[in-house]
Amino acid sequence: MVVFIHPLTDWGFKRIFGDKELLIDFLNSLLEGERVITDLSYLNTESQPVESDGRKTVYDLYCETDTGEYIIVEMQNRGQTCFKDRALYYMSQSVVKQAQKGKGWRFNLTAVYGIYFVNFLLDKNEPGEHFCKDIALIDKRTGKVFNNKFRQIYIELPRFMKSEADCNNFLEYWIYNLLNMNKLKEISFKDRKAIFDRLEQIASQANLTDEERARLDEDWKNYNDFFNTVDFARDEGRAEEKLEIAKRHLVPQQPEEHGLDKSQLKFSKDALVNIIDEYTHESGVRGLEKQIAKVARVTAKKIAMEQKYPATVKKEHL
Repeated sequence: MVVFIHPLTDWGFKRIFGDKELLIDFLNSLLEGERVITDLSYLNTESQPVESDGRKTVYDLYCETDTGEYIIVEMQNRGQTCFKDRALYYMSQSVVKQAQKGKGWRFNLTAVYGIYFVNFLLDKNEPGEHFCKDIALIDKRTGKVFNNKFRQIYIELPRFMKSEADCNNFLEYWIYNLLNMNKLKEISFKDRKAIFDRLEQIASQANLTDEERARLDEDWKNYNDFFNTVDFARDEGRAEEKLEIAKRHLVPQQPEEHGLDKSQLKFSKDALVNIIDEYTHESGVRGLEKQIAKVARVTAKKIAMEQKYPATVKKEHL
């Protein structure tokens, strides 16, 4: 039985982050070490059209902090070829509308933040598990921020592959719960972050009214109608991500850890694919690393005992 709502659906996302306390805590986890938001106000999510064709900008959540910054929070499940351009265009509207009529205005702008949860890869050719992209206006030569009034943060959910045990900061606690909520029996990390008690209360299906449950069911149906067509492709994509991580990081670090030369421990592609398919089923790569390390230990033992070992580990050796 599913205990919690699915937070990646439109209605589920807005129910969770439409709660001020939860949104403030998430934003502070995202901006940890930089600043602390103590309050915010939700604004109208639909702006007036600025184009001749009457096009309007519609945000999932649009708010203003206690110190005046504007923050746009969006959840995007469907991949878009020009999504980064779309995000830039819509954020620009929040800058442009700050203009004041008259000669007294000196272009003193309020900072605008765009926080984008994306349930697809922005760049499929980019390997790795770095799931959070923090974009700012910087001086390319020095790397220093040139203007702090415009900032975008993209959270690429498919890149987050950490197990519960691998999470080690507040942002990772949040993302783990959001990605796994529809499978959890209780919210994780409540002992480390008190706000998750509130998250459990807000997200519990037992606390929904009949009307809210009907809206959830309809939203869940729409979500499934879309993702049932891409689930296989996504699973394949995550397997490819794990394969790249194994080849680039997990395998190369094993020889030194087990006293081997690099030439003594090699894996064929079919061996790595078999390990991923047959031995590691969690979303992260902790299990994959353990299986590769296990093979490394066996290889090191055979070499120490002067036994034969395969120059390249293949599927049939596993």
